[in-house]
Amino acid sequence: MHQAQAQTIHQSNNPMDKLSDKNQLPTQDQYTDAGKEGRIQFLQNKTQQNLVHLSGQQAKITANVVKGNIENFIGFAQIPIGIAGPLKVNGQFAEGEFYIPLATTEGALVASYNRGCKAASMAGGISTFCIDEGVQRSPIFKFNNLHELQTFEKWLKQQTHIFHAITQERSNHAKFKQMMSFIEGSNLNVVLEFYTGDAAGQNMVTFCSYDICQYVLNNAPVKPTQWYIESNFSGDKKANYKSFQHVRGKKVVCEVELSKEIVQNVLKADAYKIEDYWKTSTVSQVQLGSIGAQGHIANGLTALFIACGQDVACISEASIGVSRLESTHKGGLYASLTLPNLIVGTVGGGTALPTQKECLQIMDCAGAGKAKKFAEIACAIALAGELSIAAAISCDHFVSAHEKLGRK
Repeated sequence: MHQAQAQTIHQSNNPMDKLSDKNQLPTQDQYTDAGKEGRIQFLQNKTQQNLVHLSGQQAKITANVVKGNIENFIGFAQIPIGIAGPLKVNGQFAEGEFYIPLATTEGALVASYNRGCKAASMAGGISTFCIDEGVQRSPIFKFNNLHELQTFEKWLKQQTHIFHAITQERSNHAKFKQMMSFIEGSNLNVVLEFYTGDAAGQNMVTFCSYDICQYVLNNAPVKPTQWYIESNFSGDKKANYKSFQHVRGKKVVCEVELSKEIVQNVLKADAYKIEDYWKTSTVSQVQLGSIGAQGHIANGLTALFIACGQDVACISEASIGVSRLESTHKGGLYASLTLPNLIVGTVGGGTALPTQKECLQIMDCAGAGKAKKFAEIACAIALAGELSIAAAISCDHFVSAHEKLGRK
């Protein structure tokens, strides 16, 4: 940052400036052990968490820790973790300033998201709302003819109260939400949708769906000729329009409005150029046949998923979304992001592994009661990345940033 630009920011009357400065992550000594230790100490002081595994103080993780996470265990892939933030989030469940752990081997990525965090926080923060949730499993039932299928489907639709009871008996956390059915010839795709609490929930919904299917097979007036627990209709680990238009995991929306000064001094950009680039790139995505329209949310979400023990393959559906970047009449920038498929959890899966748990603890997102908070933070950091990359490409500093930070 040039000295004149720095003075413009620090002389602002916005109280967020002082708050962000006070909580600013130490970025000096990027590639020294002293710099790393300084950032670890800073995070431990800020979060009141002892990061013994991330810092390397607790070097060895014993094999018994990974039971339920891996087979034929031989060791760990050590992916570097960087910190972006603080990012101010104004959510239903996430409220405050957060430091975001991102695991990646792509130089310039953390710096880019960090810049987006600074811009958004100086603007007062990103408002986030978790507006829907649901995880699906989709068994399929095959019949000799359409008449048998219709008899089966009519009976099936009268059983949802029993599906609620079966789910309650099978799981302490899952709740049956609804059933939908889709006919293709003599095949019936049945979508069973559940609330999964604070878990990502793929295994949870599989177990509940299996018990429901056993009840169906034992009691239906017409028996299918064949059935499978998953027909590939649920959207699990697939980019698809069905989930994009509905929800898979958590559906989260967020927004922020940046002043002209923040766009110029932090993003080093012009709001009108950003808007023009957004419109231009969206038309290109339509030609591409993309589902949704956004810049690079897979970058931030994948890095966050790896750091925090999420099912990384779910980035297939989680990275489908719509970002919107529009200039305001005062030369500022309005930005929003809608993510309908955030498959995330704060319990189960890889969330209890040592470094992953510490990454969640940095954001106060470890354990029960934190999944919606984590989803709102995930959406907010993804929008921060959209701000930074759009600014970089529209105002021609995308290449120079990667030349400086993305090469050995």
